[in-house]
Amino acid sequence: MEKELLDILTSLGLNDKEAKVYLACTEIGTTVVSEIANKAKINRVTAYDILDKLKEKGLVSHFTKKKMKYFTCTNPETLLGTFEKRTNDLRVSLPKFKKLTGEINHPRVRYFEGLEGIKAIYADSLTSKTEILNFSNSDEIRKEWPNYDKEYVEKRAKKKIFLRGLCPNDTGGKKVHAQDKKYCREFRLTPAAQFNFTNEINIYDDKVSIISYKDELMGIIMESTEIANSQRAIFNMCWQLSELMDSHDIKDRLLKPLSEKEISKTLEKEIPESNLSLF
Repeated sequence: MEKELLDILTSLGLNDKEAKVYLACTEIGTTVVSEIANKAKINRVTAYDILDKLKEKGLVSHFTKKKMKYFTCTNPETLLGTFEKRTNDLRVSLPKFKKLTGEINHPRVRYFEGLEGIKAIYADSLTSKTEILNFSNSDEIRKEWPNYDKEYVEKRAKKKIFLRGLCPNDTGGKKVHAQDKKYCREFRLTPAAQFNFTNEINIYDDKVSIISYKDELMGIIMESTEIANSQRAIFNMCWQLSELMDSHDIKDRLLKPLSEKEISKTLEKEIPESNLSLF
């Protein structure tokens, strides 16, 4: 039995016998307990007990045929996903652990770097109790994180955390928008030439995350009820304006600075001439 694989399994939290049984079952495939016990070089009763423990951990399944139990190990990729989740849970909870030790006081801003840091930001949003409001560019994140949809989007959808988002009306945006119903979200597409988001902003609970993909991968999570509420108000204003984006007149007016004449008219409306006074 390959020692390197046994060492990897024990480092993930399995004891020596659990690792041997899991590896034996993986190598043989679907089989009865006696064959697994022989392969793992342990007695049959012990093998039964270990298989039950592995079943509780979601690493083994079984079915009965002609009064015989047959055991099957889950795919090693499932094992990887289980421990990746534990790693992400620990990563997201690190500030709380540091708070318990007195290392930091109520952190309000957290900084992250590199792809693993960016993944930690997204993992934090999977704890959201509210919908996620999102400004994003559909292509940018997928360039850096090819498995983004499988490792994050599918998990968010499975947790039924709804997302409302604004993204550029380009090829990537259209492709993502076409799958809105499948992934528990609603995107609105904005004119890419005028409103092209090169980074990403997510607003959820009392947090705002900002992620940059240009030059270097980095991001922050700000924890503040006031900031989150202000960003929600800005997002909702943009969301309502996005309904009018099909009107070229509206787009031109939003993007074009006011003329001196328009500014004068605005001031006249706000401050009637009869009310002008220095005292």
